[in-house]
Amino acid sequence: METAPILYEKSDKIAIITLNRPENRNSMDPETMPAFHKILEQVRQDSKLRCLIIAGSGTSFCTGADFKSGIIKKGQPFLNKVLMALYKPFLDIGKLQIPVIGAINGHAIGGDLGLALMCDIRIADSKARMGANFARLGVHSGMAISYILPRLVGLAKANELLFTGRLITGEEAASIGLVNYAVENEKVMEKSLALAHEIALCAPAAVQMMKHSIYSGLDWNPLKSAEMEAHIQSRTFEMEDAQEGICAMLEKREPDFQGK
Repeated sequence: METAPILYEKSDKIAIITLNRPENRNSMDPETMPAFHKILEQVRQDSKLRCLIIAGSGTSFCTGADFKSGIIKKGQPFLNKVLMALYKPFLDIGKLQIPVIGAINGHAIGGDLGLALMCDIRIADSKARMGANFARLGVHSGMAISYILPRLVGLAKANELLFTGRLITGEEAASIGLVNYAVENEKVMEKSLALAHEIALCAPAAVQMMKHSIYSGLDWNPLKSAEMEAHIQSRTFEMEDAQEGICAMLEKREPDFQGK
């Protein structure tokens, strides 16, 4: 019996979307993204909702693209458009009027750090690993991470994280402002629901208007940045370093990059 890759539940004024591929650490594959898009559209059209929580099943929040699924292939025509089609369901979180909380119950790595960054508020497992490990795979970042990350943690810290591809813990992420709270694993959803209920008690129109004002004041446009990143990322996927980096990851060894 097949299990749905995305789960959805709603209680009163709060909805929860759960990425549900625990055996693959909730990575992104050709089935996951359309399913996510469909449920997100359902959320967008529900005028009674006041807050959305996004979580992952098992021990991971999400761990980036599922390279084993063949979702990204060398020599693929119009790879930048393929990448944008892959990322866009997550980027569409930015179109929601209601606040979105990322319940980061496990690792959030690569493109799926981008998913966490698209949320308005983030609650993380204090011991979970988080990071933009693209440089360690030999590719450019995607999902507007190079745009959002400096705006959250500052330029110098964003540079350090992106240039090294280093993974940090949820506790470290809280200390630099990447997440709002870092708590014990079993308390991630509890804290997320408590915050969602606190938001739901407020006047919905006022909250939604303030969300709009906040992002308008920042000239917030991650979609434009994601399109630029997809173009550059597609070029790096064609390089030998990317093939080496991805193979090294799958083979659980250190890559040997040659700069080509």
